[in-house]
Amino acid sequence: MTDAAELTRRTAELLAAHPPATTDRLDFLKARFDAGLSWVHYPEGLGGLDAPRSLQAVVDAELEAAGAPDNDPRRNGIGLGMAAPTILKYGTEEQKQRYLRPLWIGEEVWCQLFSEPGAGSDLAALGTRAVREGDDWIVNGQKVWTSGAHNARWAILIARTDPNVPKHAGITYFICDMTDPGVEVRPLRQITGEAEFNEVFLTDVRIPDSRRLGGIGDGWRVAQTTLNNERVAIGGMRLPREGGMIGPVAKTWRERPELRTHDLHQRLLTLWVEAEVARLTGERLRQQLVAGQPGPEGAGMKLAFARLNQEISGLEVELLGEEGLLYDDWTLRRPELVDFTGREAGYRYLRAKGNSIEGGTSEILLNIVAERVLGLPSEPRTDKDVAWKDLAR
Repeated sequence: MTDAAELTRRTAELLAAHPPATTDRLDFLKARFDAGLSWVHYPEGLGGLDAPRSLQAVVDAELEAAGAPDNDPRRNGIGLGMAAPTILKYGTEEQKQRYLRPLWIGEEVWCQLFSEPGAGSDLAALGTRAVREGDDWIVNGQKVWTSGAHNARWAILIARTDPNVPKHAGITYFICDMTDPGVEVRPLRQITGEAEFNEVFLTDVRIPDSRRLGGIGDGWRVAQTTLNNERVAIGGMRLPREGGMIGPVAKTWRERPELRTHDLHQRLLTLWVEAEVARLTGERLRQQLVAGQPGPEGAGMKLAFARLNQEISGLEVELLGEEGLLYDDWTLRRPELVDFTGREAGYRYLRAKGNSIEGGTSEILLNIVAERVLGLPSEPRTDKDVAWKDLAR
């Protein structure tokens, strides 16, 4: 088994053969992937060494100390956090070899074609259709709230392939080329002024069956891997103490004593403690992932993430008073990534409103926690055994 000493040795060899100061960024990232040091728990030949997931920190620390470039994970969060683990679990060997390397190094950005305007939070009610035609599938429909679709080369897509069975049973999972004819991406301008989200229209898009992940009609099961990883990626990201939203407001508190009041102090202390508890809980969750696939506990982390971000950003705007109402730029922009801490308080406050919607609404996640974590009775579902085509819409 590969241990910490072996990973340290391999990392030193990588740095010696490809000095970060003189090696092109992409060349270094490709060499790191080929050396199995990208995600060490992945199989050999796919960026890993079949090592324990916990040892990734050993590699990352050595590379950071040497000034090595990273793969800019915020730019391709959907690819790294959701598409990659799904491809690893359900993809063919050909699919793994084709997609994982350019995904990890950032040459190909991914997006997620799941949500639909007619399905709301009931993802299994989706209506985008995929009809088999020889070795291809012809896809027609509309997706919405698609983060980063304007930058993406590939998308993970779920579509209905059998309307004659109950809604969860007739879904199939595909990989969609966002550059194919029939794929149209339109910006959705948000309350922040930006359009990081998009709506995507699919008109007679032809997807080869070779880009199907999992079995025909097995898309819901495949999608659960994506969704569980999504919640962990959003709610369980690794942060230092005072990382994330709590950092800027704590910094302002220390540097601007004239803004302080007793009430704000009490609220800040409460939120600081809750943010630290959430951070440590996220660390524990990541350690649990070492033993297997993420479970429903990620839903609880995503819930905490959304609530804390909204409460902390609201407190920051109150602390700043009139300054908190200022905003730097309302012009329509289509950013490559979301930067919660790199802009002003007004942006954080407005952008945090979406945290309880994206990645699964808080209402749906509360049900998941209640039923799958706490073991409470499920809500009555009258449509569970009804064919999708017979559902009221």
